[in-house]
Amino acid sequence: MSLSRTHSGGGGEIPNGSGAAAILAAGIGCAVLGILAFAGDASDAIGKALNVYNPTGTLSGVTTLAILVWLVSWFALNRLWRERTVAMVGINLLSFALLAVGFLLTFPPFMDLLQGK
Repeated sequence: MSLSRTHSGGGGEIPNGSGAAAILAAGIGCAVLGILAFAGDASDAIGKALNVYNPTGTLSGVTTLAILVWLVSWFALNRLWRERTVAMVGINLLSFALLAVGFLLTFPPFMDLLQGK
């Protein structure tokens, strides 16, 4: 399944690539937040590296990096897809899967289960 196709201009379709870029970037950002939260909790070295601001601890670096990844991916995908019509079903499914990854990896019982606690 192809996620994008070039806008032909003559078919009357309005490019939806910018919207698709925003949706997919949000899913990517959520997944990165979950992965970093899990990694920071599972590894003391990663947790210390992610500690940007002592009063909030690891969460400060987790959220900062997740926001940066979200913004960079949104910018890159928008530049790539802004003139295209994108298959939104595939983008939405992928985005919801990434959202689920982010949710599960920030859910303490699931995180503890993965770490064997």
